[in-house]
Amino acid sequence: MILSSYLIASPLGDIMAIANSKELVLLEFSDSIELDYKKIKLENVYWKIESWKNTILEKTEQELHEYFEWKRKIFSIPLEFSGTEFQEKAWKWLENIPYGETRNYLEQATMIENPKAVRAIGWANHNNPIVIIIPCHRVIWKSGKLIGYGGGLDRKKWLLEHEKKYK
Repeated sequence: MILSSYLIASPLGDIMAIANSKELVLLEFSDSIELDYKKIKLENVYWKIESWKNTILEKTEQELHEYFEWKRKIFSIPLEFSGTEFQEKAWKWLENIPYGETRNYLEQATMIENPKAVRAIGWANHNNPIVIIIPCHRVIWKSGKLIGYGGGLDRKKWLLEHEKKYK
């Protein structure tokens, strides 16, 4: 299967979106050091990534623009992601954090019934394949300190402040 890719402009810099014909499979900041690794992983599963926009990518672009314009709090884009069983459980839990709210790593580990796995939660969130839509930016340190965001702490802070304005 061939995947489609498209670069989406955002207030935080360009975001690479990759999708098959039915689901979004990757959304990552284009300057992320993880992007090339994640693309290679996808090519091993799907075969090839080509640069053209399909309907899923059009919908992703539209919904991201609505999010940045405070017109959208919940995304409706179908997602497909693959990771370990633990990672997938962690990523699915992230989707339940309400817009404009935060949770901490211990809460996340506890909610997926593995309270001793706080560091593993951090690593799973770091490997989140679909930024913003799977909102790992909403997970902070227990003290309230911002920590650990693959897109950079400046982006994490920006996203949290952006959501607080429209909460």
